[in-house]
Amino acid sequence: MIEIVTSVPFIASVLKVLFAIVVGLQIAPLMVWLERRQGALIQRRVGPNRVGLFGFRLLGFGQPLADTIKLLFKEDIIPDRVERFFFVAAPVITAITGLVAIACVPFGAYVEVLGHTISMQAISLNAGFLVIFAISSLGVYGVALGGWSSNNKYSLLGGLRASAQMISYEIGMGLSLLPVVLIFGTIDLQEIIYAQSHGDYLLGFLPAWGVFFAPVSFVIFVITMFAETNRVPFDLAEGEAELVGGFLTEYGSMRWSLFFLGEYAMMFTLSALTVCLFLGGYELPWVSHTQLVEFLSQHMDRTLALWAAFVIGLHVLIGKIVLFMVLFVQARFTLPRFRYDQLMHVGWVIILPIAILNLIVTAIVAAGLRF
Repeated sequence: MIEIVTSVPFIASVLKVLFAIVVGLQIAPLMVWLERRQGALIQRRVGPNRVGLFGFRLLGFGQPLADTIKLLFKEDIIPDRVERFFFVAAPVITAITGLVAIACVPFGAYVEVLGHTISMQAISLNAGFLVIFAISSLGVYGVALGGWSSNNKYSLLGGLRASAQMISYEIGMGLSLLPVVLIFGTIDLQEIIYAQSHGDYLLGFLPAWGVFFAPVSFVIFVITMFAETNRVPFDLAEGEAELVGGFLTEYGSMRWSLFFLGEYAMMFTLSALTVCLFLGGYELPWVSHTQLVEFLSQHMDRTLALWAAFVIGLHVLIGKIVLFMVLFVQARFTLPRFRYDQLMHVGWVIILPIAILNLIVTAIVAAGLRF
């Protein structure tokens, strides 16, 4: 019994990482279904509604499973004269970085297991959300290597401009979050979520969310989030009309799908980061985690109350993330694609100066309020 108790934190850490990976693996098939169904609704089409299980159509939910089976058994062709090692490694790098970043997302506050308090964040470091930035930045290597190793000039051009796009918008994205750090005084995601739910209400009724304290940062972060994940209107890396298929031109079968697994996983991670920094994370709008646990403790054991609060918070977090995932799809079928010069102009000439000005103004206001 003693050995089991002392190993609880280690087992909990392993289970949390596995939970994050399992969540990441479910995102791609669900997003494929969502994109097809939502796109069909927008364009007044039927969309996938046939494939099901055991005669039940299930609104076309069987379509992602059919696509997965098709990609698994589809012939995997590697062109001649490619840099084979990097060609094979590129999609793996993209998928791994996307899945690992999810492990940094706080899915809840904490629970108690055999007397141990377990944080519901798989990777909890003092570096906070900087870890997510560091991991997501590695995804550019997969895109660049995929284009270069294909030995195809169109793939190379697609990889190069995708790399330039991702690096350019990462600067604005990073600057947009510095005002949040100045406001809440920390980069730890759990502490930022706690500060948003335990602060005074704004104007007497608005929750103390980051979106109300730093609205300019929120807008900049959402825009750069689209560019960072190569989504419309910033999907120049896969500009079919301009560069055939960009860095994906020579890929097929499961290697092709790994790129999209990484893309969808990063969409989920950045949506979760947006929710944690600006919309209170897993906290309910006007009910803090502490208040929820106290209320539930009146009707059940405290340990069960913590688990119940975690389940409620998890559903709140997923619900908020789904709103941004739907926004990604809505933008795809609503906004036209930028030209590449327009994309770089927006990143360097518009977003970057606004982000710097926003940081300066927030620093002056924060200093004035504190000192």
